[in-house]
Amino acid sequence: MRSPLFARFLHRLQRLFWSLTRQLTVGVRLLAVRDGKVLLVRHTYLEGWYLPGGGVQAGESLQEAVRREAAEEAGAELRGLKLFGVYSSFLEGKSDHITVFLCEDFTWRKGSSSEIECVACFALEDLPEGTSPGARRRIAEYVAGGVAVAARW
Repeated sequence: MRSPLFARFLHRLQRLFWSLTRQLTVGVRLLAVRDGKVLLVRHTYLEGWYLPGGGVQAGESLQEAVRREAAEEAGAELRGLKLFGVYSSFLEGKSDHITVFLCEDFTWRKGSSSEIECVACFALEDLPEGTSPGARRRIAEYVAGGVAVAARW
């Protein structure tokens, strides 16, 4: 298991690499909502709470990626998935494209990833301090009855 300090160092090194190479990345995030609560994760290498997710691997579909990431990060087993939105982010020196899936029928337990410090469900109207701005926007879109969109993260 990596130490949090080493994980943060690796993350910063990765961000430097992205800024030098101007990489194009494809990622997925999961908006897992049940009984008025949303599933969030806290990484060992970043401050705050995030929607579970990560990068899409070569030869992997978007749905396969979100199912894998949900299982690794939160021990989540997903049933029905719906496309929630496709977003673009140009932060961290990269061109990042994130597909967000909505799942309202899932089970979860602590995942097995050394990258995740904590997994928890929070009331949609009472998110924890430090919830990432992107996660807050996606949750607000869901609460407002959002439909699939293409927008900036």
